[in-house]
Amino acid sequence: MKIEWYPISGLEKVFPDQKPPECSAEFTMLREDQLCFQMAVFLEVPPEAGGCRNVRVEAESPLRNWISLYAVELVPSGFPAGNTADGNYLRTFPGLFPDLLRPVEADNVRIMPGCWRSFWVQLRTGRDTPAGKFPVAVSITVEEGGETLRAVREVQVEVIGASLPEQKLLRTEWFHGDCLADYYHVPVFSEEHWMLLEKQIRMAADYGVNLILTPVFTPPLDTAVGGERTTIQLVDIVRENGQYRFGFDKLDQWVEICRRSGINRFEIAHLYTQWGAKHCPKIMATDNGEYRRIFGWESEAVSPEYRAFLEAFLPALTGRLRELGLEKDQVYFHISDEPGADSLEQYLACRKQAEDLIEGYPIMDALSDFAFYRQGVCPRPVVATDHVEPFLENRVENLWVYYCCGQGYRVSNRFMAMPSARTRAIGVQLYRYRIAGFLQWGFNFYNSQYSLRHIDPFAVTDADGAFPSGDAFLVYPGEDGEPWGSIRLHVFYDALCDLRALELLESLAGREFAESLIREYAGEVTFSEYPAGEGWLFSLRERVNREIARRV
Repeated sequence: MKIEWYPISGLEKVFPDQKPPECSAEFTMLREDQLCFQMAVFLEVPPEAGGCRNVRVEAESPLRNWISLYAVELVPSGFPAGNTADGNYLRTFPGLFPDLLRPVEADNVRIMPGCWRSFWVQLRTGRDTPAGKFPVAVSITVEEGGETLRAVREVQVEVIGASLPEQKLLRTEWFHGDCLADYYHVPVFSEEHWMLLEKQIRMAADYGVNLILTPVFTPPLDTAVGGERTTIQLVDIVRENGQYRFGFDKLDQWVEICRRSGINRFEIAHLYTQWGAKHCPKIMATDNGEYRRIFGWESEAVSPEYRAFLEAFLPALTGRLRELGLEKDQVYFHISDEPGADSLEQYLACRKQAEDLIEGYPIMDALSDFAFYRQGVCPRPVVATDHVEPFLENRVENLWVYYCCGQGYRVSNRFMAMPSARTRAIGVQLYRYRIAGFLQWGFNFYNSQYSLRHIDPFAVTDADGAFPSGDAFLVYPGEDGEPWGSIRLHVFYDALCDLRALELLESLAGREFAESLIREYAGEVTFSEYPAGEGWLFSLRERVNREIARRV
């Protein structure tokens, strides 16, 4: 048996049939930073000795306490890219794609000889990580016929004695707690469910999510007209003779878990249905002694009955949030997601029905038509990255952007079929345009499109062929309730670290100097124009790190 074993970039995606290029074995990073690289492996055995082998992968380093190891696993994709693919994709034909990061434990990884695989090496430094240059030796061991084969490669990591600043960008990846109950087959808000929620909320916070979709009632998202998702409603509602009472114990527990995990901002589930705001969300209540749905698809959005509910509910909700110590700039409300030209009048009517009850709280929604913004439809628009230019040209302040399944042409996104460099480019773009917030709709959406059925995300990565693989979720529901990450989760966090590093450099050397480095390595970056490869990202970040080191 022969073993090929060498370091490769964290922006490579290793397919079984393609040998990846070796990368430099020297890296720099800051404190409170992330550095990811991979170790590529190829086992060569005689044909008659075929079959998978158990391997053991280990890391030895003075930085060992800050290192995590993962096996990069292949997952199936039946829909890797839409018909708008622009050439900057790795592959567009259905197949197996490297994505899942399974934690390495002892000899739990099996490798097929004759195929390329990789292992993910993640360094997450803290404020107490020592500065200096350190070796990181990563080894692989295979037992074969009573013989032990071992390969070791060493890289050098320099930790610069400056810490990244706290993330200023507000970032939400819509959190679908009902999907956790459905996947693990546990009752909603059971003890087991709360444990699952906390583990995934903690992972979201660990990777830069600092604003979380909060299901005061079941979010009216990705649900077929007339259908419904599993109920996940944090507020208990009692209606007797037309009068409402509310219980907030579950909301209190949710806020406590989020705060304990590091999330201190909350976006309230949309007050009206998606794609037109024509109906009310599903709201469950004990109504004169009977637990039933009191609002839903059958309910007109703009109606005296729903206004009466909002008049009781919203003041009670905001009062409880104040009791929990949440200021108005820590709570965001939504009217309806993605209103179009044919629903403009309806959206305005819904907003008028609700906004006086949440006065002073920010309202934000996905809204990409600048003409709508100019008419004052939504003063805090969240704009698709492929429609953002008019907003930038008109210098809209505190601008948010988003991408989802529709942003597959030219702009950055996180589809499995895209190069990781394309995913990571968003960090420089967010800095370049002083973007205030970023939204994506799927942290853990384990349903088919329209929530017609529950799916196994290890087997179905495209929501039943609806969205390019990688759009609907960033994390996998692992064993014992532990969330498992993805290449895309780590690479997007790399982008956030790039953003924070540029902000740190700006605080030391000025905005113009930081932007001059971007122009030097990438030209005039926009959301749709940026270098395609990965070299500019590494060169820029290395230069930024060095410039920071010079000044501290």
